Amino acid sequence: MRYILIAILAIVSILAGKIYFNPPEIYNAEKLFEEKNLKFAFVGDIMLDRDVEKKILKEGAGDFRFPFLNIADKLSGYDFLFGNLEGPVSVDEGINSGSAISFRFDPRVLEGLEFAGFDALSVANNHSGDRGGKVFRDTLLNLESAGIKAVGASLEPVVFDFESLRVEIVGFADFPGPGARATAANIVEALGKARSKADIVIASFHFGEEYHPEPSERQRELAQLAVDSGADLVIGHHPHVSQSLEKYKDAYIAYSLGNFIFDQYFSEETMRGALLEVEIKDGKISGVKTREIKLNSNYQPSLVD
Repeated sequence: MRYILIAILAIVSILAGKIYFNPPEIYNAEKLFEEKNLKFAFVGDIMLDRDVEKKILKEGAGDFRFPFLNIADKLSGYDFLFGNLEGPVSVDEGINSGSAISFRFDPRVLEGLEFAGFDALSVANNHSGDRGGKVFRDTLLNLESAGIKAVGASLEPVVFDFESLRVEIVGFADFPGPGARATAANIVEALGKARSKADIVIASFHFGEEYHPEPSERQRELAQLAVDSGADLVIGHHPHVSQSLEKYKDAYIAYSLGNFIFDQYFSEETMRGALLEVEIKDGKISGVKTREIKLNSNYQPSLVD
């Protein structure tokens, strides 16, 4: 019932004239993506249950690489790939948390996530605890076994080394759940710790209001606090539609990258998202830009340009 109501609200908003997708935005475009520089990519919400799984089993003949087939070759060109894993991964059904929407992904989704080339995934979101604490812990172990680092399970920064470059990522959720909460104290503590050792600090936030095209005051407050606490880049997800990319001080904030893989077929805007490209040059972020993503009827994303 809740899912139907969400669909109705989204459709009403669209008919009212709201536009949810922000066109590609670029900072320092003329300097972007020289061959010798590192290239990072960030995408939004990844949901591999419900109708997405049905498509995998029927149209993809049970091949869990199916959702990524139209974009994996593009993703392979990046040195680092990050997204938000919108649910737990376990063979255990666990205990339904009471939510009307309670996700659990078949562990075979790891085949697809590995195929796509994900290096890290956020587990700090409002669905990671859908099936209870044991299933959440299973998720962490399953990601580790696949060589994918879980971000946001705690306040401890997740470290990536690229030769002489040290990158640290911290994930937060502005919702109840087993991951790190987006409180002011947590943000200051975790990002301050990361800043003390890292060359580049990235903060991931699950925040905002669903289907809203513009970031809320709460999003701006948390994102700016993250930058003030040491983040060079803030990545947002949860609204299921794309929101703005902006520069704050010397850092960049992508408030929402929208959906990457999701079965929200009820509007064009929820069947689109954004991929954020980030270039690292001489130990610093030298430029960023967004690229539009579209999902087809099988919930397979592809880059528009």
